[in-house]
Amino acid sequence: MVGRAKKPTTIIFLLPSVLAISLMLSACQKETTTSEESASDSTEVNDALDSVASENLTSNVSPTSDPVRSTMSNAEAQLIDTLSRHRWTLDSVTDANHQSVTEFANINSQVTLVFNEHQGQNTLSYSVGCNTISAAYQLQGHTLTIDEGMSTKMSCSELDSAENTLNTLMLGNSELKVTQSDSPVLTQFTSDNATLVWSGRLTPQAKYNSKGEAVFWAVNAKKVDCEMNNDKQCLQIKPVTYDNQGIKTHEGKWRVFSGEIDGYHHDGTHEEVLRLQRYQLGTSELLMNDEPLESDTNDDAYAYVLDAVIESSVAE
Repeated sequence: MVGRAKKPTTIIFLLPSVLAISLMLSACQKETTTSEESASDSTEVNDALDSVASENLTSNVSPTSDPVRSTMSNAEAQLIDTLSRHRWTLDSVTDANHQSVTEFANINSQVTLVFNEHQGQNTLSYSVGCNTISAAYQLQGHTLTIDEGMSTKMSCSELDSAENTLNTLMLGNSELKVTQSDSPVLTQFTSDNATLVWSGRLTPQAKYNSKGEAVFWAVNAKKVDCEMNNDKQCLQIKPVTYDNQGIKTHEGKWRVFSGEIDGYHHDGTHEEVLRLQRYQLGTSELLMNDEPLESDTNDDAYAYVLDAVIESSVAE
């Protein structure tokens, strides 16, 4: 199960040294063609790449030696591509007796699953709206195997039970079935005969056909009236800058953010620092907006997606 250290005070998820690695990975992402960012050990990455190169060389020497294996590899690659191009939201969970699992009755829409590809290593992450659990996975045919993962350590109070149940369901082997459409459906049959049904939505990278830019924002626990619409509450944010060693070097001024952060759940009780992926929108997405895209504070010019929670502390 996922370990937790429940503390009422400040919780730091990434130490400066780890954050430095995160920043360097974000920089490296600009030069790669992967669809999602994930942390991996450089030696393991090199070994994975060497393995892939070796398999490709063998395939080139005798391309017809194992046509079944080649077909399966292509099918697996297509399935991985479909999985990683979508962000999956839970529709339903039923147990072995086809009864709904009560822990998810009111939170389905905030339970998410994301598949990543990074430098030859396949990883995934899932969350019930509190901690994010990340793990490596393998796919053979339609059989998904998920290893024990790592998790942030935030106390989830009423979400603890759902988080533990989700982690139990996800670990080990399960069979996958994907129904392809504009809004694909992923059905997951676990080894305990539970069934999870997920609905897919294109990730920003797939949707906007571009690489994201990593930015860091501090988010105030308290929302305020939006500047253009006093009937709506908006986040207060300020930009944060880190150096290559992961040391915070600058904080901007608080301002009102009128947009949305995909994947971020604001609970109103924590001061947080977020790492986001920012995607500049093209003219087709900027309907009714004739202003030039020159300012980083032009919230309509960008789409923002949560990458990780870097720091979190209980607001005083």
